[in-house]
Amino acid sequence: MKTVIFDLDGTLADTSADLIAAANACFEGLGHSPMLDPVADAQTAFAGGRAMLRLGFSRLTPDWTETEVDGQYPFLLESYGANIDRETVLYPGVEQCLRVLTDQGYALGICTNKPAGLSESLVQKLGIRPYFRALLGADTLTVRKPDPVHLWETITRSGGDRTRAILIGDTITDRQAAENAGVPCALVTFGPTGRAVQDLSPEALLDHYDDLPDLVQRMLG
Repeated sequence: MKTVIFDLDGTLADTSADLIAAANACFEGLGHSPMLDPVADAQTAFAGGRAMLRLGFSRLTPDWTETEVDGQYPFLLESYGANIDRETVLYPGVEQCLRVLTDQGYALGICTNKPAGLSESLVQKLGIRPYFRALLGADTLTVRKPDPVHLWETITRSGGDRTRAILIGDTITDRQAAENAGVPCALVTFGPTGRAVQDLSPEALLDHYDDLPDLVQRMLG
């Protein structure tokens, strides 16, 4: 079955503000002011919780350690989980696109490096969970993107065939995962890095979700 697999953060939804708020809550809990900016640091937000903590600690002191990051990470997840959809929004056209792809007979899945429980909670709250046959997070398997097994298993659990699948993402991690898996990749241009994603040489660029059904048709038939 022809399959369209999506990344989540920065691809289906702009989650950066809520992610940065969770990281800032950690620093505020330590008695500091917010260390990250929701606009200027949006790209770091999409790199994950530990990346945000590392950035924040580096702004506090040059002597920060991974032990400090590890110590705050559970608090970041707790704060984020409690406020997961306060500012998060789907990118324009997402739900209509998912409906069209489903009606056209494509199987849909999510392959994300966000923890699976948080991912499930978010897509439920955003109202798009029914469109996806499978959702695999960072902790679903023993590996995650850019390991190809993460993507292959998402395709399989979606009922698809890896030779007739495409990954929609927004970062170098998605590009590498697709390349490692031998799957074509389309990168969105509406994330923090804009059209700079073209430097990653994806098979296609996606400027708006209104364009995705035609793009998928051209690439998968």
